Amino acid sequence: MPTLSDKTILILSPQKWGKMFLSKHHYAVELARRGNTVYFLDPPEQGASDLRTSIDIAPLPHAPNLFLIRHKLYFPYALKFHALPLFHMLVRPHLNRIVKAIGKKPDIIWSFDLGHLYPLGHFKKAERRVFHPVDEPLTPAAINAAQGGDIIFSVTKEILEKYHGFDAPKRFINHGVPAEFLQNIDVKKTTSEPIRVGLSGNLVRPDMDRPTLLQIVAENPDVIFECWGSYSYNQSNIGGSDDSDTAAFIEALRSHPNVVLHGAVSSSELAKAIHRMDAFLICYDINKDQSKGTNYHKIMEYLSTGKVVISNNVTTYKDKPGLLKMTEERTDNHRLPALFKEVIGNIRQYNDTTCQETRIAFARENTYDKQLDRIAAFITELC
Repeated sequence: MPTLSDKTILILSPQKWGKMFLSKHHYAVELARRGNTVYFLDPPEQGASDLRTSIDIAPLPHAPNLFLIRHKLYFPYALKFHALPLFHMLVRPHLNRIVKAIGKKPDIIWSFDLGHLYPLGHFKKAERRVFHPVDEPLTPAAINAAQGGDIIFSVTKEILEKYHGFDAPKRFINHGVPAEFLQNIDVKKTTSEPIRVGLSGNLVRPDMDRPTLLQIVAENPDVIFECWGSYSYNQSNIGGSDDSDTAAFIEALRSHPNVVLHGAVSSSELAKAIHRMDAFLICYDINKDQSKGTNYHKIMEYLSTGKVVISNNVTTYKDKPGLLKMTEERTDNHRLPALFKEVIGNIRQYNDTTCQETRIAFARENTYDKQLDRIAAFITELC
């Protein structure tokens, strides 16, 4: 089987390194565990430029040979929004300085950069330039970010279709799940009293369907809702909103005695905690959703427990019966509260042994390690 190892890899990320992990963070860890030397490039520190490049490279404890690069531009970051061609011209020598600080030209550039901060064409000497969008490309810059990519991977077929104008070969690779979520799995045949429903992710994201979520919480006072993830903007390393509507939503959640806000936790902490749950809830407004209801990385983590997942419509799972209980409607979630009540009212049926084993088996087939095997095989096909 082809492998992906002994390479120097530079990962371009639109989100910072922090407690909360998304696909790019998990891929960085898994690639390092495979024997690669991996550098994770945070987005630039924003603020007034002092006309000097600031680059700091430090090891991360999650895997051997994994490093975080924090950096500050020598020119105003605001140019990205007002003069993108000039921004790209000025960022080229900045990237050259980063490569010089690494000490070796990267073999692989792996870009999750939908913001088009770093043109892949600036890395012409790399063996491979991978473009890996995991969210919907909603702007022309997000589409143009694929320019210079040798290969395009994505977690939905809808996203791949947006890049049909590029000649680079394209392949669907579903979201992965870290192996730690699948350790010490025990199919739970009993249900908690009271029933516990888990939600993980960034609670300050503006694309959550806040009214529907609050309705579900209010209509099910005997269910405990445990939430892991940032519930204030300052907690989040992956963005969010810091406005009065968000503050009001978090305060409304806090006001319910059946809601527990755990805050941001590490991936390993989350892997242990969610196995206590009886079910999981996903509740996004598809019209605002950065994924447009096509896929979410948290699904695979939920499935690793074997427990039922109640969700808004998710297109990637429409032909996979038994994995999710989701609404049929694509435009709104007006039936989600009733679906939630129906599933919770028949929780033993939805969590019977066969259902749990089916979900766990699907998660096992989609670990990040196996996704990298698929990626390596595809790259080998192209050689």
